[in-house]
Amino acid sequence: MKELISSVTTDLTEWVAGLGVATEWTDAAATALLYLGLLAVAMLGHYVARFLLTRVAAAAADRTQTTWDDAFVDAGVLRRIAHLVPALIIQRGSRELLSQYEDLVGGIDALISAYLVLIAVLVVEALLTAVHTIYDSRGTTHRFEIKTVIQVAKLISFSLGAVVIVALLMGRSPVVLLSGLGAFTAILMLIFRDAILGFVAGIQLSVNNMVRRGDWIEMPSHGADGDVIDVSLTTVKVQNWDKTITTIPTYALVSESFKNWRGMSESGGRRIKRALYLDVHSIRFCDRETIDRYLKIAHIRDYVVRLHDEVTEHNRERGFDSSDLTDLINGRHLTNVGTFRAYVEAYLRDHPKIHQEMTLMVRQLAPTEHGLPLEIYAFCNDQRWAVYEAAQADIFDHLLAVAPLFDLRIFQAPSGGDVRGVGERMAAARDQQEGDASGSDD
Repeated sequence: MKELISSVTTDLTEWVAGLGVATEWTDAAATALLYLGLLAVAMLGHYVARFLLTRVAAAAADRTQTTWDDAFVDAGVLRRIAHLVPALIIQRGSRELLSQYEDLVGGIDALISAYLVLIAVLVVEALLTAVHTIYDSRGTTHRFEIKTVIQVAKLISFSLGAVVIVALLMGRSPVVLLSGLGAFTAILMLIFRDAILGFVAGIQLSVNNMVRRGDWIEMPSHGADGDVIDVSLTTVKVQNWDKTITTIPTYALVSESFKNWRGMSESGGRRIKRALYLDVHSIRFCDRETIDRYLKIAHIRDYVVRLHDEVTEHNRERGFDSSDLTDLINGRHLTNVGTFRAYVEAYLRDHPKIHQEMTLMVRQLAPTEHGLPLEIYAFCNDQRWAVYEAAQADIFDHLLAVAPLFDLRIFQAPSGGDVRGVGERMAAARDQQEGDASGSDD
C-alpha cells in the first residue's frame, strides 16, 4: 500500500512540476490532489456501502417472513452504519498520505475519531429504537413498559458519547473528564431531576404492574380520565373520553393516588350500582286480590306461591287471623315492596346482559328523606361503554315502568309544575265554593 501511494505521489509530483509549479510547492500540490482523490474514493465508498446496506438489505428484509429485520431497516440502523465506511477510509488514507505532516494527521485523526464515536452513538440509538418497535409489535399492552428503559439507555449512550467526543477533541482521557464531573453532580441532578424521578417511577410502575398502555385510569387531581396511550421516561399521556390529551408526570403516579380500571376490564364484567327511591307511603301489605294479581307474573310466580304457603302455615300454627287488625300486625304477610324486590332480582337473573357468575343482589338501604332506596348491585357482561349504558338504561326503563304495577310510587321531589298544579286546584276549589255560596244566596 505504501509503495503504491509513493509511486502515485511521484508521478503526480512530476506532472505538477511539468505544469510550471514552483519546486517548493510541487510536493504539497501533489499531496493535495491525492487527498482530493481520497475524498472522492471515500464518497464513492459511502454510496456503495449505503446502496448495499439499505437498498439490498431492505429488499432482502421484505422477502422474509419475520418482522424484526424490517424494524432494523426502518429504524435506519444500516443507513447509519454506512457512514462509518467513508470515515474509516479517510482516517486510514490520511495516516498514509499525510505521514510527513504529523500535526495535521493528529488533528484529522481526532476529528475522524470523534465522528466515528458520533456515528456509533447514532447506531446504538437506532438499534434501541428498533428493539422498542419489535417489542411493541408483539401486542398493545405489556406487563413491563420498555420505553422508559429504552429512553434511559439512549440518554446514557448520548451522555457517554458526548464525554468521549469532547475528550478526543481535547486530547484528554475520558476517565479524567468523567472524574471531573463530580463537581457538577448537584447541577446535573437539577438538570435531570425529572428524568431521574421518571426513571425510578417507571421502574416502580412496571415492577408493581401499576399502569401500562391501554389501561383506563382516572386521576382527578390532574384532570385525567381515559386510556393511557404512552408511558415514557418523564410523562404518561392519557387520552380522555372527550379526545383531549392529559400529560401526567410519571413520578406523580407513584406519589399520588389514581384509579386503574384494568381489573374491571380483565374481570369480564362492568358493575351496575344504582338505586330506585320508593315512596314509603306506597308500601303496604298484600291482600288476596293483590296476591292473585302477582301470581300472573311469570318471574315471581314460584316465589309468591312458596312465600304465601310459608306465611299461611306460620300464621295457622300460631292461630293468627289476617282479617283481624291485631293479628295482621302480629302475623307474617307479604308486602308489595318485598315482592317487588324479588321481582327485580328474578328479572336480572333472566336478563341477557347481566353476568350471572358475578355478584348479583337487590338490597334495601337505610330510608332517607328521598324515600326507601332499593339498590341494584350487578355486573353487565359487556364492558363496552355504549353497550353497558344501553343495558343499564334498558333495565331501569323497565323497572320504573313496572313499579306502579306493584302499587309502588317512585319518589320525585316536587317540581314547579307540581306546585302550579296544586295552586290551580286550590283556586278551582275556591271558585267552586264561591259559586256555591252565591247560588245559596239566590
